[in-house]
Amino acid sequence: MTEEQQGAVGSVETDAADVVVDEDPVVDAAAEPPAIDLEATPSGARGAIEAVLMVVDEPVDETALAQALDLPPGQVAELVRSLAAEYDDAGRGFELRLVAGGWRVFSRSDYAPVVERFVVGGQQARLTQAALETLAVVAYRQPVSRARVSAVRGVNVDGVMRTLVTRGLVAETGSDPETGAVLYGTTSTFLERMGLRSVDELPALAPYLPEVDALDDLERDGVA
Repeated sequence: MTEEQQGAVGSVETDAADVVVDEDPVVDAAAEPPAIDLEATPSGARGAIEAVLMVVDEPVDETALAQALDLPPGQVAELVRSLAAEYDDAGRGFELRLVAGGWRVFSRSDYAPVVERFVVGGQQARLTQAALETLAVVAYRQPVSRARVSAVRGVNVDGVMRTLVTRGLVAETGSDPETGAVLYGTTSTFLERMGLRSVDELPALAPYLPEVDALDDLERDGVA
């Protein structure tokens, strides 16, 4: 090898030693998501709220929205209510409702027949009459045991109660201190499906069931 060739090889080795190869970057799973400049987005914070509400599968409260947007809860509450009013004033096909302690987008009730035809597609997707009656007893008598529900309805409700629990409409809430029987009550899913904020918004039964007072008397006497 000539002196010129040896010099060339030495130069290449020196240059290679100076090269630094970056290792694969380590992804920090706990890293904070990138900050978003809401003022730079087309609709600002209002658009961000809409985007979040479009992907939630259950009602989301104002505190959670505020944390996602990094905005004061009071400002978010004002924006959400402004959006709800805007949808109502414009007569949009959807509405923003406060149910079960949070906000969620619903199709407007005016278009319920159209939505039902599209979603159901001729299939039976509703609760049976027995399930509806049992759910009503739980809603108005909760917390209540299965035995008490059976006494009110006059039939065994074990199977129906299992169906309601499976669908997430009813859940165990504790036990009767006297009998030890499991007590049941409605869930946030029930409130969501009914479009209610709480069970306090359930309509009064008295106008429809005049005998409800007599039923109360029977329960106090230990008959039901």
